[in-house]
Amino acid sequence: MSSEGPVLPIHSGPGAETQPDSLRVKYQWLAVYFFFNLALTIYNKAVLGNFPFPYILTGIHTLCGTIGCLYFYMKGAFTLTTLSDRENVTLFLFSLLYTINIAISNVSLNLVTVPFHQIVRAMTPFFTVIIYVIGYRKVYSTMTYVSLIPVVAGVGFATAGDYYFTPMGFILTLLGAFLAALKTVATNRVQTGRLRLSPLELLFRMSPLAFIQCLIYAYFTGEVASLQDYWHSSMTSNMMFKLFLNGAIAFGLNVVSFTANKKTGALTMTVAANVKQILTIVLAILFFHLAVTPMNAIGVVLTLAGGAWYAKVELDNKHRSAAPTANHMSKDKGAVPLKA
Repeated sequence: MSSEGPVLPIHSGPGAETQPDSLRVKYQWLAVYFFFNLALTIYNKAVLGNFPFPYILTGIHTLCGTIGCLYFYMKGAFTLTTLSDRENVTLFLFSLLYTINIAISNVSLNLVTVPFHQIVRAMTPFFTVIIYVIGYRKVYSTMTYVSLIPVVAGVGFATAGDYYFTPMGFILTLLGAFLAALKTVATNRVQTGRLRLSPLELLFRMSPLAFIQCLIYAYFTGEVASLQDYWHSSMTSNMMFKLFLNGAIAFGLNVVSFTANKKTGALTMTVAANVKQILTIVLAILFFHLAVTPMNAIGVVLTLAGGAWYAKVELDNKHRSAAPTANHMSKDKGAVPLKA
C-alpha cells in the first residue's frame, strides 16, 4: 500500500498535463505552506531586529532561491522550457510585480499604522475575486462570497488598534493589496495556463531577475551604503549563518507556496494568507505572551471559523461540479454500442 502525500511537480511546458490532485494532497500542501510561512515570519522578525535592511534581506532570499534551483537543476530535478521572447518578457514583468509589491508594502508601512496596513491587506481575497470575475469571467457561488466576509472581517477585529494613515499611505496600501492579489493570480496562471511552468522552473527563472531588482532598490534607498558600515562594525559569523538559514527557509517557502498555489488556486492562497496572519497572532500569544483584548480574540475565532467555512464551501462546490461528470460517465458505461 502507498500513502498519498505531497509530491513536487517537476515537469513544465504545455504538455505537462497531470491528473487532478485529491483534496487530501491539496490540504497537505497548504499545511506545509503554513509551516514554512509561519517559520519565516517569526524568523524574519528576529533577523530584522539585528539586520535592518529589508531589501537586502529580500535579495538574500532571491539569491538563495537562485542557488537552490540551480542545485536541483544540475541534479536533473527539472528541465527548462523553450520560451519565446514574448514569454521571457512576461516572466520579467512577473518578477517585477513581485519586487514592486514588496517595495510598495515597505513604503506604505511608513505612512500608515500597522493595524491599518493589516486590515487593508486582509482585503486581498476580495481583490482576487474581482480580478478573476473581470479578467477571466469566472463565476463564484454566493456562499463563496459570503464565506470570505468573516475571513476578512476577522483580521480587522484581531488587529484592531490605532488606525492612522496619510492620503498617500491609504492609496499605496490599497495598491499593495491589489498587487498582492494580482501577484497570486499571476503565479497561478503562469503555472496552470499556456506556459505551465513547474514551481522550480518558475522560481529558477524569476529569482535572478528579482535579485537584481532588489539590489537596485537597496542602492537607491541607501541600504547598500549603510550595509558597508554595518559589515565593518556589527557583522559576525553567527549573523551570516542566520542570514543563510533565513534564505534557505525562504527558498523552501517559495517552492511550497508556488506548488500550493498551483494545486489549490489563487483565491484559496489569499484566504490562507489571512488565516496565517491569525495563526501568527496565536503563536505570539502562546510563546511571547502577547496581550489581546476581547475584540482581538473574537477576530481570531472569526477568521479561523471563516477559513474553515470557506474550505467547506469549496469542497461542496467541487462535489457539485464533479457530480454531473460522474453521472455522464456512468451513462456512457451503460450505453450499448450500435452495430453497423
